[in-house]
Formats: sequence, structure tokens, C-alpha cells
Amino acid sequence: MSGNNAVLARNTERAPIDPFCSQTVAFSHYNNLSAQLPIDPKSGELVAGGIREQAQQCFENIKAIVESIDHGMSDVVRITVFVKNIKDVEAVDEVYKTFFTTYVPTRTVVAVAALPMNALVQVEALLSNGVGTIPNAPQAGDLIKLVNNTANAPMDPLSTQTVAFSHYNNLSAQLPVDPKSGQLVVGGVKEQAAQCLSNIKAILESIDVPFDDIVKVNVFLKNIADIDAVNEVYKRFFPDSAIARAVAYMPARTVVEVAALPMHALVQIEAVVSHGDGTPPQAVEDRHGIIVEPNNTDRAPKCPLSTQTVAFSHYNNISAQLPIDTSTGKLVAGGVEEQAKQCLTHIKEIVESIGHVMEDVVKVNIFIRDIADVDAVNDVYQGFFPGGIPARRVVGVSALPMDARVQIDAIVSNAEGTPPMA
Repeated sequence: MSGNNAVLARNTERAPIDPFCSQTVAFSHYNNLSAQLPIDPKSGELVAGGIREQAQQCFENIKAIVESIDHGMSDVVRITVFVKNIKDVEAVDEVYKTFFTTYVPTRTVVAVAALPMNALVQVEALLSNGVGTIPNAPQAGDLIKLVNNTANAPMDPLSTQTVAFSHYNNLSAQLPVDPKSGQLVVGGVKEQAAQCLSNIKAILESIDVPFDDIVKVNVFLKNIADIDAVNEVYKRFFPDSAIARAVAYMPARTVVEVAALPMHALVQIEAVVSHGDGTPPQAVEDRHGIIVEPNNTDRAPKCPLSTQTVAFSHYNNISAQLPIDTSTGKLVAGGVEEQAKQCLTHIKEIVESIGHVMEDVVKVNIFIRDIADVDAVNDVYQGFFPGGIPARRVVGVSALPMDARVQIDAIVSNAEGTPPMA
């Protein structure tokens, strides 16, 4: 490849426009879409009706964005569905199936405490981008998706276990389901966490990918008080190899409490995985030997169970940042504005510690304990992203670690790639 990829933010009037974010931000081989609420783009209001009408509008908005950048719904790699009531998932699924009639992407479904505008559902998509984003130098655009399912992990007719595109594998969130019985594993949260991680490991082994190639983990808990128990199990899986243990490698991580999970599960775990071989027809010189680059800085809080940022190929994956004062290890004094500022300051410190700037951020995920705080968070957010460039997700969650009021993670572009990329 010649030249560097550039951050490419785009909006269309056929979908709702939000002053705080771009509808889609492309970088290299992925388009990162903002989470879509069931807003009628003409009126700017929630669409009339119930959960089915709202789900339909969310997917129509995604489709409008996807088609506005000359892509199709078959280019979607991952879908994330947030519902207000877990009982609404069946109705959402009926709508979902009309948009993905043959190919199904990877998928995560959780119920959250609240959504902006008091919506019943919000849907987010990650989209492939075969042509890349090198200005005036489009790539061939013929990279293919590699989809895979294994009987050694639970199978779902509405999702694929893993979809690889270019240098990343995106896995469906894994529930603590025994693949042989199709039922939740017997036991409590420890047994459930172990089953989730075992399912992830089985999926990776089926595609000959080491467990330590995981670059980001998202843990969804029914009860945040279970985090210590989950961490005990987590440490049994990470690091997995002798090489990873030698450097104490841990992937980036986000942990949140959700209102409910499918099948009444206590925990659900999602993973994003590096894919050094790339997907055909990427040239051999562009793909072999690309390494995972973890990085921590003393200017932001450190955690023994996660790395602040893990770079692979053209993306940096940043762990969720809590509003912790690095000098005391405690929550920063003040209210939600002070906490939001501290979270974003940590992200800025991490980004700058790896030679990047905030303009390189392509996606921001905001988890708020009280959705009514979103306006206050937005006031702070504008100071860090005055152009509203990154794509964004905002959800209200039941609880956060350390009883924080807000937690923020991010995905950052990495134009230089990771060695041996030039």
C-alpha cells in the first residue's frame, strides 16, 4: 500500500443528523456507524408506534447510511442491539430478519437501563470498507468476508459466530450456553463466565487463531457486584500463551452492568480479535507478521486486568476509562461534568502517549448511569470533539464500576499500522 489512510466522516440527510457525532466514520477497511435511534429523519422525532416500528426505523436509518456510501447491508460485519426491555427482543428479531435474509452478521443483544429520547431500541452497525480510505488512491475493494461457525460453540440462526474482514475478526457476544445442550451452563456467575470464555476460545480455535490475539473484550454483567467473581475466572484465561504470560499481555476491556441479558444469563462476553493473515485477496506482504502492540501510560489509570490501548494493524482499541484521579486512585471530585471530563482527559492522555491526537478518534462509546445526564456530558464532550467527527454510542446503564456516573471507551485510527507495516 502507498500513502496513509485518512479519517473519513460522512452524513446523509436520509438518516437522522446529530450535531455531536457523524453518522459513519470510515478508516482503512472499516466504517464505524453511530448507534441509530428510531428517529424519523424528516421530523427529527421518534417514529410513531411500538417496538416493531421503532426497530424498523433503526434499521432503515442504518440502511440509508450504508447505501449513501455505496455499500449494501451484506457489508455489515457486526450488529449491536440495545433494547429497553429484554422481552422485546423477539419483536426486534422479526424486523431484523427482513434486513438480513441470507447472510447474518455477528451480533450482540443486551437490555439497558435507558436510551436517549426514551427510545425502546437502538441499533449499531460496523461495516466493511474494502476500498480503504487512502485519499485519491482507492484500493481494489475486492476483499472478502470470511464467516465461520463451529459446533463447539453455541450456534444461532440470527448471527454468525465470527466474521473476519481484512485484519480483524468480530465475534458475536457469547452467552454462557453449553453448546451440547443449548442451555445455560449449571452454576453461578463463575461457571457462566467460564462458559462464555470457553465458547470464545472454541470459536477462535476453529479458525486457527490464538486466544491471545484478542485485542478487546466487552463484559456485560447483570450485577456489577459480580465483577470480582468474573475477574477470578478471567485471569484463568488471560494470558493464555507462554509468550503472552512473559509480557503479561491483557486485551483492552470494558465492563458495564446491563438491565438484562438473553436467556436470563448473568454475564455475556464479546471479543474483537486481530487477524494477521487478513482476508483474501490481501497481498502477502501486507499481512504476515503484523503484531499486537499494547501500551500503558502513567498519565492514565492502570488496571492489571486490561491494557489501556491495544493497537493492531490500523486501529487502536482503548479500554473504558472511569473518572479516576490518577494521583489518588479514587473517583474525581464533583458531579457528572467533572467525571466526563476526567474520562475524556484519560482518553486524550492515552491517545497522545502513542503519538496520536484526538482527531484520530473514529468511535466513542459513552455509558451513563443516569440518561438525564446526557446534556451535561455533551457539554463536556464538545470541548474534546468540537467538530463532532467520531461516530458515537450513548446508552444508560444500570451501574458502573466504582459507582461511577459515566464511563467512556474509544476506537482510534492508526495510520502507521503495526509492524512490519510501513
